[in-house]
Order: sequence, then C-alpha cells, then structure tokens
Amino acid sequence: MPELLLELRSEEIPARMQSKAADALRQAVCDRLGAAGLTFDHAFATVSPRRLVLVVEGLPPKQPDRTEEKKGPKLGAPQQAIEGFLKANGFASADEAELRETPKGEFFFAVRHIAGQATAEVLPGLLAETIRAFGWPKSMRWAETDFRWVRPLQAVLAVFAGRRLDGGLTLGDRELVFTDRTCGHPFLAPDAFQVDGYGDYKARLERAHVLVDRDERRKAIVEQCSKLAHAAGLAVRDDGPLVEEVTGLVEWPEVLAGGIDDRFMALPDEVLSTSMRSHQKYFSLVEPDGSLAPRFLLVADMTAAEGSLRRRNIVDGNERVLRARLADAEFFWDQDRKQSLQSRVTALREIVFHARLGTVEDKVDRITALAVEIAKAVPDADVDRVRSAARLCKADLVTGMVGEFPELQGVMGRYYAQADGEQAEVARAIAEHYAPQGPNDLCPTAPISVCVALADKLDTLVGMFAIDEKPTGSKDPFALRRAALGVIRLIVENELRLPLAALIRHGHAAVCRLAQPSGLRSDGDEVTGDLLTFFADRLKVALREQGVRHDLIQAVFNLGGEDDLVRLLRRVEALEDFLKTDDGANLLVAYSRAVNIVRIEAKKDGEEIVGAVEPGVLEQAEEQNLFQALELVGDRAAAALDAEDFTRAMAALADLRQPVDAFFDAVTVNAAEARLRGNRLRLLARIGATLGQVADFSVIEGG
Repeated sequence: MPELLLELRSEEIPARMQSKAADALRQAVCDRLGAAGLTFDHAFATVSPRRLVLVVEGLPPKQPDRTEEKKGPKLGAPQQAIEGFLKANGFASADEAELRETPKGEFFFAVRHIAGQATAEVLPGLLAETIRAFGWPKSMRWAETDFRWVRPLQAVLAVFAGRRLDGGLTLGDRELVFTDRTCGHPFLAPDAFQVDGYGDYKARLERAHVLVDRDERRKAIVEQCSKLAHAAGLAVRDDGPLVEEVTGLVEWPEVLAGGIDDRFMALPDEVLSTSMRSHQKYFSLVEPDGSLAPRFLLVADMTAAEGSLRRRNIVDGNERVLRARLADAEFFWDQDRKQSLQSRVTALREIVFHARLGTVEDKVDRITALAVEIAKAVPDADVDRVRSAARLCKADLVTGMVGEFPELQGVMGRYYAQADGEQAEVARAIAEHYAPQGPNDLCPTAPISVCVALADKLDTLVGMFAIDEKPTGSKDPFALRRAALGVIRLIVENELRLPLAALIRHGHAAVCRLAQPSGLRSDGDEVTGDLLTFFADRLKVALREQGVRHDLIQAVFNLGGEDDLVRLLRRVEALEDFLKTDDGANLLVAYSRAVNIVRIEAKKDGEEIVGAVEPGVLEQAEEQNLFQALELVGDRAAAALDAEDFTRAMAALADLRQPVDAFFDAVTVNAAEARLRGNRLRLLARIGATLGQVADFSVIEGG
C-alpha cells in the first residue's frame, strides 16, 4: 500500500528539542489521518540536526465512502419546522428526505452518501495544517510572515505513493511548495537530488553523507568511540546524556581522538571531564584503573581520513580550544585554594537565597542548626563534624571554579576542604549534601553526609512552605517534589528513625527567626501538617512506582499521626503480606460485611452505633466466642503494635477469621428484641475498631 514521506528541512534544530519534536510530529499527523478516516499500517519519525522526518506506511489510495445522517422533525410536525429542516439540508421537497419509523413515531431523516476523496488530495491540506499548528518549546519568526518554527524552514519534502504531493505552505508573501527533492550534507554533498520514497531517500542521503536515522547515528557514535578507546587500551567514560546530545549535533559522525597536555592532569578529574563535556561535548577516556586518561574523543560532523590534513586540523583545533578552557580552569583552581572555605562563608551573605528567606548565609545558619538536631537521632554522627560540614557546605558557591562550572558545586567544596585540612568525613559531606537529586542518583550513607543532606533539603521545604510557595499542578519551580523524595530516600534507605514532625517544627522556628517577616506563616503546627501531607503524597508516588498497591498505602496513612517513615513502611509491608494469605483475604471480606451492616442499621436508626458491648446480653455461643476473641486479639494486636512487630499484629488479626465466620453463619444481627439487636451491632462495630488499630480496612479493595 502507498507510503507517505515527509521531510521538514531547516537550519539546525537544538539537540534537546529533537526527539520530542519527532514524536510530536508523528502523533499530530497520525491524529489528523485518523480524523480524516485514513487508516495506516505503521508510522515512525526520526530527526537529525537539519531535518525532521516522518514516514507513514500502508495508507489507502482514497478515503472510505461514508454516510451522514441528520434526524429532522416528526411526521405531522408544524410545516414551518419541516420546511426549515428541508432548507437546511438543501432539499427541494420532502420527497428527497427519508421517512423512518422510530419507537417515538415516524421522523424525517436527511441521509447523504459522501464519496471518499483520493488520499493524495487530502494530504496536502492535512500536512500544511499540521505544520502550521506545530508547537516548539521556543520558536522564531523570520521575513514578513506570522509563521513560527524553531529555525528558518527551508523546504518541505512531501512524497506520497512515489509522487510529489501538490500544494505547499504559505509563508507570508511566498509559497513553500512541496517538493520531492532534498539535499545531503551541507558541506560534503550540498547538491539537491530527487527521491520517490523512504528507502530511496535514506539510501541516497547516506551516499550524501547524512545518517538520517537517529538510532543509527547514535550506534555509529558509540561503536566508533569504543573502537578508538579500545585501540588505545582505554575505555570511554559512560555518559548516556552526552551521547544523546551529540547524536543531535551531527548528521555524519566521525569520531576523532585528541590529547590533553600533561600540565592539566593535576586538575581534579571532575574539572577536566566537566570542561570537556559542558563546553566542547567531548567524551572522557579512562585508564584500566579507572583514572582519567590524558586523551579525549570528539565527534566531528565531517569526513576526515586517517592521516589527512583535514583530520589533523580538526584535532589540532579542538586541542587548542580545550587547552584554553583548561588554562582558565587551572587559574581558578590555583586562585581558589589561596583562600580557605571557612573564610568564604561570610561572602554568602551577598547571595540571596530567596527574597523572603534571606541570604545563602542565613540558609547555612539554618542548615547548621537543623543538621545538629538531626545528628542526635543518627547513629555514629559526630555532632562537631556535622556542624563543620554544614557550616562549609555552601562556601564553594563563591569560588571562581563553581562560578565557571556551576555543576561542580559541592564537588569543588570537597577538594577545597581537603586542601584546608578538614576531616575526610566533613569533605565528603560537603560533596554529597546535594544528593540524591533524582531516582537514579546514589543516596549518601555516611552519617555526616546524611545529616547535612537532610538538613539542606528539609530547610528548603520548610522555608518554601512557610512562605506558601508550594508546588501547584505541574508547576514546581523550586523542585520541592524532588527535595521531598530526596528526604524520603535518605530516611528510608538508611533506615533512620527520625521524628520528622519535630524536625519540621525546629526548622520552622529557625525560618521564623532568620527569614523576612513579610507573608510568613507563623503557625508551626499548620506548616508541619501541610508538609507531612506533602511527604505522604510523595511517599505514595514512590511506593506505587515500586509496585505497592495504592489502597494499602492509603489504609496505613489514614491512621494519621505517623511521621516515622521507616515504621510506616514496615506497617505497609506487613499489611501487604497479611492480605496475601487466605486468612487476610477472608477477614477483609468479613470486615466489609460487618461495617456495611453497622452503617446501614445506623442510617436506619438515625444515630451512630457506639458504646461498649454488654457481655451478659450475648446469648449464643458464636457471639460470645467472637466477643472473647475480639478482647484477646485487640490486646495482642495493641501490644504488637507498641513493640512495632507489625507482622505479629497481623497474625493476631488472623485469629479473628474463624469466630467472625461462625458469627455470620449462626447469629441473626437484627433480632426482634431491641437490646439484643443493639448489642450485636456494637459487637460488629467492635470488629471494625479492632482491625482499625492496624489499618483503615475500609479503603482496601477486595473487601
């Protein structure tokens, strides 16, 4: 069946926008094809720096015929209504309308049979509409036109069933007519050539030094890098994001190796690799022992044969640029070490953290106080070293190196702390206090690092909630969701038994002392409650991603008053394990039955069913046995919960299964005698109360 090939050729598309743009183009065209009744077998999109390409395979030659029906007035309706219906549908008389019997009588219907258009006639308008409506994160206008695109659009190749589509795109006072011709690499093969389909297009572009398929370019880069590194007895430092970025910068990747001057190898590895990566998009190479090698790999968008002058010029040029970059870094490295980190702390008062939360120096004061408080609950955390690390953790922000490479904040602090003779744990904590910054980031485990990292994130969260800068919808300008997940990971992965509510109140008190008073929420309990709810929501997200059922999470959260995340998670795990057993599943059904009966009867009586069960009123053995079981199980479950033995608490609940089943089999709850009925309803309510010690079973699915 026919194939559609679309190429939107422009000036260079920013690498960060390319993949999403390809997906968006495929989705937009496919949606419009569906709306036009055009089915297809397969659609895929790819992208290079200069072209956005879409291929749709298996399109039909024409749209299917369709029938449109419009229901009109009833037979015998006022003549004015009938004439209005006929006129609206272009009928000269009622004979042209169809009279159809319905359950409500005979009605006029306008029935039109519309023949499908040829696909080649539908596509030009559909594609032009898609292109004009296409959105970019950032776009531009050029010449005398209101049309916007990421970069000036040069040509639109549109070929269907091997032939160029008629039509084009109007751009102000000029028409960008659809073409069946494209160009190769702008420097290596700039001449235009004609194509009749994707297979021909892809093959001819490759001969013209363009690998149009993004996956193939990525693979070529990885393979060439690996081959060159292996030949030198080295390995490429893993950097997936850089591979993705470079894939979007070249159409004909040629990987070349360059060298780093020996004098620069005394710089920290992170400085070298960041200088190469951030500015030049070079790949770092490492020795077999893992140390950084004095070599790098660059990806040129150019052919450069081995031993050729072009190859030498490319490598020499890149080495020269890197030499200048590293000379700057060397200067910062030498200058920064002339001044201790401790002496830089006061300079933090020149940096505003937030207009209503003071300077970075204010934040450091708060972090220090909070970190010391956290250290009291963290095993093996030396309070003096925690205080030192917290005091110095932001000092590298005013160094020259971090000014040049902001991504090295924390990392450079560690090096400068080591140069100042600080303890190894203190230097490590300075480097790690920003972590974890994402789900794939390593979580600190060293006690001092954990204390400072927690204090930094908690202070940010408390401060932002205190000035009412909470995340709303998809907006989270201060990355508070990420900070909350970082706190959760630090606590859970290190199994810390922290009084989170007390720490939030402590942090809030510090904010109130040091922050600007304007718009500050002074009620510490209110801020603490809001922030604990926020943590609960983030923890639910994290647990759902791990496969934990949302209803079990909610069942534990609904108990309220829990700020020990480790204890909370153990309770969720025990509940999950319990409900996987036959006793747990059957008890959940029995619980739901008991609660439903109590709810229905309470509604019928117009009052809640409360009060203690009267043992003397229990007539049947089954209700007496249930009462005794509830007494025993309630005490055992409470004791187990006090001991934080949640598995034993669940096991205690399992003993209720047999007496509860026996009760429902033998006892009539709605007895004729009011006192007997009320007592049995209170007994059923006692089931809910007993189970409710462990979790809110009312929100668990399956009951």
